[in-house]
Amino acid sequence: MSNLVNRKQPNDLFRRYFGNPILTPSIWPYPANAVFNPAATEFQAETLLLVRVEDLRGFSHFTMALSKDGKTNWRVSSSPTVEPEVNLREERWGLEDPRIVWLEEKQKYAITYVSFSRGGPLVSLMMTEDFQTFKRTGPLLPPEDKDASLFPRRIKGRFALIHRPIIRGEAHIWISFSPDLRYWGDHRVVIPTRPGWWDCHRVGLGPQPVETPEGWLIIYHGVRLAASGSIYRVGLALLDLDEPWKVVCRGEQWVLSPQESYEQIGDVPGVVFPNGVIVDRNLNELRLYYGAADTVVGLAVANLDELIQRLKFCQKTKSSGNDR
Repeated sequence: MSNLVNRKQPNDLFRRYFGNPILTPSIWPYPANAVFNPAATEFQAETLLLVRVEDLRGFSHFTMALSKDGKTNWRVSSSPTVEPEVNLREERWGLEDPRIVWLEEKQKYAITYVSFSRGGPLVSLMMTEDFQTFKRTGPLLPPEDKDASLFPRRIKGRFALIHRPIIRGEAHIWISFSPDLRYWGDHRVVIPTRPGWWDCHRVGLGPQPVETPEGWLIIYHGVRLAASGSIYRVGLALLDLDEPWKVVCRGEQWVLSPQESYEQIGDVPGVVFPNGVIVDRNLNELRLYYGAADTVVGLAVANLDELIQRLKFCQKTKSSGNDR
């Protein structure tokens, strides 16, 4: 019997795990209002989620959850794993939405996250080897900026960062480059919003980029404002491996949208917010971990080859940076 379920939808690439939601405030070992938007990585032969936890004051921190199969029997840390540093101005109002990549050349896990300063949200970076001790590097770029991840390796000698600044009120996905993880430049729009489409008002990176032979797989969220509020859906794009500011192709349809009760009912209804991904190369399985209604964590599973094949048939596009 399959442990996945699939409702009739326009797109059938992702199938929800039957045990959704996999993490909820009710199972948390200490009081929490919401548990959502987790980063995901493999650590010591297990799936590790670094979950955003909102406390009863409305501030967020990160707590670790581990599972041998990435689906069941989650072991949640009894206390917060990473809390805001009270002496750091950029973390004044909490930590949100982490993404994790393994940087081979540093032999460390790099965690990008949103830190909330008086001036607004900005992208910060911390490093760890063991998820016990964390060394903060500090803010990478000024506010207002969110939805960021490093690429897992240098590209043409430089580190690359995907992020979502707000420029002139516009919310597009950008890419930037750095020689040292400290000084950033060569900023370009890579995935813009599309007027009139389902992702017309805001777009932002979901989980960390996934390297495939055909290009960097980008899973992102797109927002459309409706009479009932914002609707967060999930889309796909493929970036060139050597020149990731170039979009090889971008899907026209969303691939996951809020349908289930736990995605429709919560602190922010109508939200599926992808934040972490694990690829099982042996099974060719991509596991997508997402926040649902800004309240709980859901899991959806897809075949990686099917995702790439669907994208390869989409219309080829020029670099979005060159189009603007």
